[in-house]
Amino acid sequence: MWAVAAIQVKKKVDTGPQSSEQAYFDKAQKALDRGQYLDATKSLEAIDTYYPTGQYAQQAQLELLYSKFKQKDYEGAIALAERFIRLNPQHPNVDYAYYVRGVSNMEMNYDSLLRYTSLQQSHRDVSYLKVAYQNFVDLIRRFPSSQYSVDAAQRMKFIGQELAESEMNAARFNVKRKAWIAAAERSQWVIEHYPQTPQVPEALATLAYSYDQLGDKATSQQYIEVLKLNYPSLVNKNGTVNMRAARKEGNWINRATLGILGRESKSVTPDTTTSSETEPKRSLLNRVSFGLIGNSGKEETEETTNTPVEAPKSERSWTNRLSFGLLDKPEPKAAEGATIAPATSSSEAPSASPADNEADDAAQ
Repeated sequence: MWAVAAIQVKKKVDTGPQSSEQAYFDKAQKALDRGQYLDATKSLEAIDTYYPTGQYAQQAQLELLYSKFKQKDYEGAIALAERFIRLNPQHPNVDYAYYVRGVSNMEMNYDSLLRYTSLQQSHRDVSYLKVAYQNFVDLIRRFPSSQYSVDAAQRMKFIGQELAESEMNAARFNVKRKAWIAAAERSQWVIEHYPQTPQVPEALATLAYSYDQLGDKATSQQYIEVLKLNYPSLVNKNGTVNMRAARKEGNWINRATLGILGRESKSVTPDTTTSSETEPKRSLLNRVSFGLIGNSGKEETEETTNTPVEAPKSERSWTNRLSFGLLDKPEPKAAEGATIAPATSSSEAPSASPADNEADDAAQ
């Protein structure tokens, strides 16, 4: 006979706060300083639960938002940010909640393993990026002078490039399917909504190519003229669009070898000198002995005329040397071609200039 044992499940009963609000907050701050975000979350959640109107209630909500983000609990961070914005719209730090909400939505779009591969997230679902873009727009519109507005603008620029690449990836797929109207619409969207992104040249080329395939030569030629003015390398000599250059694709050898072979050769300017020309010549004995024997082959250069020459030393008598230069001083010798002017004493008046002599004669 089988005995059925009743399993009693112990229910966890909430017995209320175990510490004061100040103790919970201090414990959370110490945990945050040590990077122990799980312990900090427990203390901050206790403040949010037991002291919703306490002294540290709003600050604890902001700290909890940060702790959730550091734990990569982006969904929890987004929920807390939206709640803080709804309950505290006039809080002086509400812009931080707007900022963390946008960054969390941005991080939600990137898988933890995908970011370490060569795959592009823009070729996958970008719905979270669109939400993050709108979050940053709200932040900049409501708080243009916020300390987070500059970083939000930079993130918007990056997200714009990702969204433009997503549209162009769809346009490339439509070109392969020969869905020319769909490809043109995707490219037109990039030009209208993301005009500052690097995908604009490819979008213009795709528009010109799609309209040409549709038979609308006039519209295609208009876009080709725009390409000639702004991106002439994307137009062939015969006036057609170079789609390979627009997509920045390599040749078939480069694609088959995954970019190892078939790379473009770098041209060398004729002014460049090789290292063999600059290296000094070494003798055979010096090379065989690995530089231990024989000269290094470095030619000694003569001193140039610009090198300063030491002044000639005057000959001194034995009396001058014994008296440490006090007696029998040698007379200075003038250099060749140079004249030494006699020193005039202060009592003698300087000679008059020719103009003064002429004035004296006229007075007489």
